[in-house]
This record gives sequence, structure tokens and C-alpha cells, in this order.
Amino acid sequence: MFFLGIVIHGFLLRRVAASATPTDEQWAQLNQTVGGRLYTSLPLAASCFSTVNGLPSTPNATECSLVQQGYTQPDFRFAHYSAHMMPQWETCQSTVQRCLLNSNDPSDPAAWEDNECWQGAIAPYYIDVRSEDDVLEAISFINETGVQFSIKASGHDYKGRSSFGSLSLWMRNLDSLSYSANFTPEGGNATYPAITVGAGTPFEDVYSFAEENNITVIGGYHQTIAASGGWVQAGGHSILSPIYGLGVDRVLQYKIVTLDGVSRTVNEFQDPDLFWALRGGAASTFGVVLESSMLVEPQMSLRVASISFNQTADNARGFLELLVNNSYKWGQEGWGGHMGPATLINVNPLLTLEEAQASVQPVVDYALAQNGTAVVEDLPSWQTFFAKYVESAEASVGVQTILGSRLIPTDPFFTDDDGKEALVDLMVKMVDTYAVNPYIIQGTPFLYNYTEGTTSVTPAWRSSLWQIGFHENMAYNATLDTMYAQYEIVNNITSWMRELAPNSGAYFNEANPYEPDHEVAFWGDNYPALLELKNKYDPFKLLDCWMCVGWQGPADERYSCYLNISSNY
Repeated sequence: MFFLGIVIHGFLLRRVAASATPTDEQWAQLNQTVGGRLYTSLPLAASCFSTVNGLPSTPNATECSLVQQGYTQPDFRFAHYSAHMMPQWETCQSTVQRCLLNSNDPSDPAAWEDNECWQGAIAPYYIDVRSEDDVLEAISFINETGVQFSIKASGHDYKGRSSFGSLSLWMRNLDSLSYSANFTPEGGNATYPAITVGAGTPFEDVYSFAEENNITVIGGYHQTIAASGGWVQAGGHSILSPIYGLGVDRVLQYKIVTLDGVSRTVNEFQDPDLFWALRGGAASTFGVVLESSMLVEPQMSLRVASISFNQTADNARGFLELLVNNSYKWGQEGWGGHMGPATLINVNPLLTLEEAQASVQPVVDYALAQNGTAVVEDLPSWQTFFAKYVESAEASVGVQTILGSRLIPTDPFFTDDDGKEALVDLMVKMVDTYAVNPYIIQGTPFLYNYTEGTTSVTPAWRSSLWQIGFHENMAYNATLDTMYAQYEIVNNITSWMRELAPNSGAYFNEANPYEPDHEVAFWGDNYPALLELKNKYDPFKLLDCWMCVGWQGPADERYSCYLNISSNY
């Protein structure tokens, strides 16, 4: 083993040979320093299989039954280190080595009778992180050994950034929550109403806590997204973002351990360059975030419009035209929400109930004419809305899901007749060509009073009205050819989106895993400064993840399990 070393803040930062493998003695020492919370891991469904990692194994019927029951349940997956919400990132896709159940029927015995179980992308060792000291010990170990590592909180990751490596830091149990009506960022004087959230705290806990404290947290659209994880570090959209901004607009302070082994509290007064980078530069890039403090709003009532009907070949275009023709007005009125060719769930904290009913009447009339349903109602709080509407409509888990998306600029697609028609044509083409429905999020910071240069997300967020996304699902036992074919569909549709809006960008967390020219798509003109800060705070690239700032590219050995869809790089 060899290393080059420099001393930063009294911490010896080493560049160790990339192929370095820790010895058993080193692993044992690490386990001791983290209080016995270093664990070995196997895939979530390993207990169902008789061959695991090439060796005979005795199935455990009790454990296997529990896995079957919880396989598509977000809280079950959230509670297990080896479970990812999108299980292709538990697998090695390029070699088709995996350990999956049939998400359509997890009790289907063909999954384990016809297949072997392989480790795939699951790190064989993980630390159940319970404190800042655990992270400091882990960083010391990583510098000492050169072991490749990843960071996982909830596993809501569509690109595999929280998978792979020999060691993982599992942040789930940093689940603290506190509220201060007079929070003061360190080094500052002004006070703000703010909530401070541990790295592993899910939004379902955050929203319940907010309800108890009569406040509103602007957050994600799924119960088990970790509020201080990749959501708030890569952008963080909400259906309240049109008025109140993105997650990165609302964060006041982070606590982070950087790769030089220094625990830092960063905000606009302390390490402001790193604070800027963390407000959009994404997770698993500049260090290990322990918690974030975010501005909150008073508890607010919401006007909710919930509209749906049975989609046919004849009625989708008409509804999409109504959405395109009304969305600019809705944006000006403060609406945000999720929409599709036959659905709409939007919220508005600004309008009265009567104003809200009048605002959405055209789409109500259309849905009712299709024998659909339409409700426009007043709900007392975000938590009430979330419990009634979101938990039954949020993204599925336990299913191999590929996403693609694009931010759609306001001008010309919502201000010009030709632009509107081109946008509708694109969405209809998705439906007609691949039977793929566009998933429309009116969650950009359309009305938010943004201070230029304060965050590092792509500037396309500030000039867009919609994000259009879509997904393709893969069967648990998809062949290699089938996987390539389904990624090709995603690539084709995202290429249509880029042709439609070539000067826009995409949301890092929800973009095509094989997005070409990703630096421009995800960060635009901010990328050179982010790369400079990556080199400053992680000079030896101890943290590297797929398409993250400073990514070393698909040829790096740690990415051998990704498919070879790299002709654009």
C-alpha cells in the first residue's frame, strides 16, 4: 500500500491506492471504535434463497415471510439497511446478479426457486451511524485504508448513488427533530422560525412534528424521503415550492463532517462557499451531512383540487391541452401540484375556496364530462392533506423503476401558442409511442422571491413552470436485453425533451441515469465553481458517485455494475 499525505486542520489526509482492501484486523478495530455498530450485510431477500453469493444457504421461512409482507412497503424498506426503494440499485445490472422478489407478488416462489441470490450493489459492510463521532471514526478509517464508501439514509435514489462500495454509512438513526421559533445561524444575528432535522429523519416524522408545533415544513412528496439527505442537498421540490421556494432556498444551516475529518457548521457566515455548494451540489459529494436547519412557515390551510377520470385514446390530449393552457394562470395564483393525462392533485394556500373552485372549473367540467370525479375542498393543514391524498398516491417502492425528466421553461411553452402546441404534442407522443404517461409537477419556485446566486442548482429551476417526468418499470427477473430496451425508451423520451427545451436542465435527483452532458443539465453555469469546491473539500476524491460533481466517469471500477450505456460521455 502507498499513500501521499497532507495535513489539513491537524488531520492526516491520505491518498491511498484505490485497490486497497482493509484487513480483518482493521475491520475489527473499526467495529470497536464505533461501539460495535459495524455490521456485515446481505440482500434484503437473502433469507428466502437456498444459494447466497454462490454458497449453499438454509432459507429462514419466518424472515422470508416478513420480507414478503413488507417488500413493497416504504416503512419496511426504510428500516432495513440493505433495502433500497428502487431495488435495481440492490443489484449488479451488468452481470444480472441480484436477489429480488417479484414485486407484483412477493410470495411467488419462482423468485427464489429459479434464481440464486447475489450481493449485487449492497455494500458488504455498513456502520449504523448514531453520532458525529461515528462519522469521524469512519472518515479516519477511509483515509487510512482507501476503502470505497457510500452514504445511505432512506434509499430514495434513482441512480444508485447510495449503493456500491465496500463500506456504507447508514444515517437512518440520526433521527433528531427540534423546533425553534428564534433560530440563529452560528455567526449571525438574525433569528428565524426553523426546524432542525437529523440526517435520517423521514418526512412522515417531520410532518407529524410540524403539525404538533403548528408550523408548516416545505418538503417532499413521499413519507420516507430523508428530509436532510439528498432531497435538500440537490434541490428539493415541493408542491408548495411555487410560493415558498425549493428546499435549498429554505435551508439555513448544515452540520457536516468533511473529508478532512473536520466537523463543520456551515451557513452564510461560516464556510459560505461550502454552504452554497450544499445548496444544490447534491449529497455524497462534499462530506457527510449530519443535520440541516430549515426555515418553516406558520400552519396554513390549503385549498385542494383532486380530479381524475378514466384515460382513453380520445380524451388524454384534451385534458393535457387544458393543463398547458391554464398552468401559467395557476402559477400566478399560487397553485402547485402533480398532474397527468387524466389526473390532477393541486394545492393552493393563497386563494379562498370560492376562488379556487372558479380557478379549476375548466378541468372539473372536463373530468365530469368523462364520467370522472372532482373534489375542490378546504383542508386545515399540510399534514391533513398529506395523510388524505399523498400516502395513497406516492411513488411505488420495491419495483425496479427508471426515471427521466426535464424542466420545462415558462417561455415559450406557457406563453406562446406554438410553444403550447409543441409541449402538448410531446406529451401525446410519449403516450402514443410508448404508452408512457407524462408525470407533471408544478413545483418550480415560480412566485418565490429568489436572491440571485444563493444556491447552486441549475438556473433552469428559476425560469421553468413545470417539471415533466416519467418512468419505466422493469420486472424483477428482467433479462439483460430487456433492461437495455427499457433504458432505451427512457433515453429516447428524454432526448425528445432535450430537443424541445435544449437550453433548460433537469433535476439531478429525478433525471435519466444516463443523461448526457450531465454537468450542464444538472448545474448549468454553476458547475465550474462546484467542481472547484469539490477539489477543495475532497482533493483525493474519497467520495464519488454516479454523475455527482467531480464524478470520475463510468469507466471507474466502482461503476462496473451499471449498464454500458455510455456512448454519450
